[in-house]
Amino acid sequence: MLFSFLAVVREGQIVPLENIQLPENARVLVTILPDEETEFWKFAGELALKTAWDNEADEVYSVLMEKGQEQ
Repeated sequence: MLFSFLAVVREGQIVPLENIQLPENARVLVTILPDEETEFWKFAGELALKTAWDNEADEVYSVLMEKGQEQ
């Protein structure tokens, strides 16, 4: 049976946020969740890249590439 629970890292140890009973030597899968600050910077970076790369000034290159493929 699979189930999930939240935990935090304290002094290098994974500590569940709720009282759970796991058998000794139980196999677990740990997924690291990004913190809010990481998500903010990821979003800000993606927005900056989109602004830099997805703009009308660069559209001229798409037109030139299309003309080159037609020849």
